[in-house]
Amino acid sequence: MIADTLLCARWVVPVEPADAVLEHHTIVIREGNILALLPTEEALARFSSCPDIQYLDDHVLIPGLINAHTHSAMTLFRGIADDLPLMVWLNEHIWPAEQRWVNPEFTADGTRLAIAEMIRGGTTCFSDMYFHPDITAEVASESGVRVLLGLIVIDFPTPWAATANEYFEKGAAVHDRFKHHPLIRTAFAPHAPYTVGDAGLSRIATLAEELDIPIHMHLHETRNEIEQHLEQHGVRPLQRLERLGLLSPRLNAVHMTQIDRSEFAPLKAQGVHVVHCPESNLKLASGLCPVQELLDQGVNVALGTDGAASNNDLDMLGEMRTAALLGKGLAGDPQALSARQVLRMATINGAKALAIDDITGSLKPGKAADIVAINLDAPETRPVYDPVSQIVYSASRNQVTDVWVAGRQLLKQRELLTIDLDRLMQKTALWEDRLTADKKNPG
Repeated sequence: MIADTLLCARWVVPVEPADAVLEHHTIVIREGNILALLPTEEALARFSSCPDIQYLDDHVLIPGLINAHTHSAMTLFRGIADDLPLMVWLNEHIWPAEQRWVNPEFTADGTRLAIAEMIRGGTTCFSDMYFHPDITAEVASESGVRVLLGLIVIDFPTPWAATANEYFEKGAAVHDRFKHHPLIRTAFAPHAPYTVGDAGLSRIATLAEELDIPIHMHLHETRNEIEQHLEQHGVRPLQRLERLGLLSPRLNAVHMTQIDRSEFAPLKAQGVHVVHCPESNLKLASGLCPVQELLDQGVNVALGTDGAASNNDLDMLGEMRTAALLGKGLAGDPQALSARQVLRMATINGAKALAIDDITGSLKPGKAADIVAINLDAPETRPVYDPVSQIVYSASRNQVTDVWVAGRQLLKQRELLTIDLDRLMQKTALWEDRLTADKKNPG
């Protein structure tokens, strides 16, 4: 039998089965997929003629991390307006900056910067919600990562579209262009209940069914959002979405920090996925998502970073640690959100939310070889009694050494193989100069 690559590791954490930690095992890759997961001695005996055998003697291999919510191009706004409430941050800083600067070049450079950061942190797939999704797709394809492209819908003009019909027309064109791409999927991305009216939301519910794609939406993010929605619509946002037909397994409800416990039942009954963004929610003081309670009720919860303009990083290892610690504190229970649970949130739960769990999210034969190697032989992560605990509670993204997507190596011994880092940093410096000058001379 022929194999393309053997990854011989000290530990393999396949995520499925849930508690498995395999020692001295090898992942066998063929034509971009996982062919087998075997004890290393057996793998070397069966595939001795394999042309690419990599020994990762101090490493743990895990599925590629899935960042289930971000705004990748906004990485160029990292640190531009910190320590502000959400609506002040949006209305007085972010939205004006977007009107001033966002164009295809900004989107391409910001997305490439985000993808470089994510690959170096072990993220192999991200769900994006931003303008010019066609540009995001091109950069993701060049870089070799997976992406769920958000087809933005919002009830006011932006750098992407000016009218409701234009949002839908452009979104349909992006969907048609990339629908057969092996690494790219699409999702409708209405911004939030307070920025999209009933007509747009109803149209999305219908079209998502016709196209068989997810819906990705900020929801129940702040107390102010709930209060204003009650004043304008007489019901909470989730009730309005249910009335409009949006509650289904297609919906990724992002943030959900303002949940009434009576809303657990419809979330579970309709199969809605919740995307938890703990660090962004903490930084913006938006509220706390009761993740353990949602999981206990059978709701699938994935993990995202949000954009680097509000986080301020795209570090999924850090996000796992924050989610675990915050979840324990909120639940008053040290057993809440265990290391294994948050790793599932960052892998297979994210794959389920993005409707790609048949492709990725765990290291099972037949799935794509989306794999991350983390070197645990460092003072910060020794001794190793439980590699999963070390990943979540001790390891940093700087210990991610190698990354593969669909069997293609994107990071090798910390070197990016699909992105010219020197050129990227030069472009980033140009944007920094432009935005710095704009802040100093706003007129």
